[in-house]
Amino acid sequence: MTITDPIQARDVLMEFLHKHAPVTIITGAGMSTDSGIPDYRDSDGEWKRTPPVQHQDYMRSEAVRKRYWARSLFGWPVLYHAKPNSAHYAITQLQQQGLVRHIITQNVDGLHQKAGAKSVINLHGYANDMVCMNCRQISPRLDMHERSLKMNPDFAALEAVAAPDGDADLEADFEKFNVASCMSCGGILKPDVVYFGDNVPRLRVEEAQKALKESNALLAIGTSLMVFSGYRFARQAHQNNQPIALLTLGKTRADDLADMKLNCSIRDVLL
Repeated sequence: MTITDPIQARDVLMEFLHKHAPVTIITGAGMSTDSGIPDYRDSDGEWKRTPPVQHQDYMRSEAVRKRYWARSLFGWPVLYHAKPNSAHYAITQLQQQGLVRHIITQNVDGLHQKAGAKSVINLHGYANDMVCMNCRQISPRLDMHERSLKMNPDFAALEAVAAPDGDADLEADFEKFNVASCMSCGGILKPDVVYFGDNVPRLRVEEAQKALKESNALLAIGTSLMVFSGYRFARQAHQNNQPIALLTLGKTRADDLADMKLNCSIRDVLL
């Protein structure tokens, strides 16, 4: 069943939630676009832009790291200062009402938590934390950002348009960029997020699988589920005969598995 009218979709969604409570929700980039954070994919699930940095490229190449951090000077503040939108608060209310138990998010912006949600699993990590790839120390990304500004005054004076996940559209002589290293051991610093080509930590996957198992249904919001790390939960729900509802504009990888597709704007449905 596919519904395109937001008023009808709202009624059907509430019926779904009441019938199958508690429900696990999985969210993606479409949740945060109304908070000013750009997304990666179009309505057909295709890339709108060059795919994000690959884990192995980041770790192997100093040139890739220079380009990444130069662009992050302009992209990351948008992510850092973003505020939850009405959909984030609506999900928190559904959780407080007992209709939703767990939230699995593919986003790295922390906006569900800022909106007061509990039992949130950051599947792909949290972009405002840094991790040293040598000593594993966790540190605030704000510290890295401020160090980068001081070390690169010529870059700090430039302007760029923000892109998804703290990236930005910037072209410059990246070879001149100075990348800050770990204050404790001098190792490579990386945002504490799962890059493409890397794996979600096993314990985090198992935590999310357990959360879904404890629920009666799965609701995917603002995600195409094109990446397997998210799609696996739609597949798990389908294999366990748990109903699946999708709330997003455009194609998803789980369209053939879903019992209900609400092809509507999230904010028009989650008032």
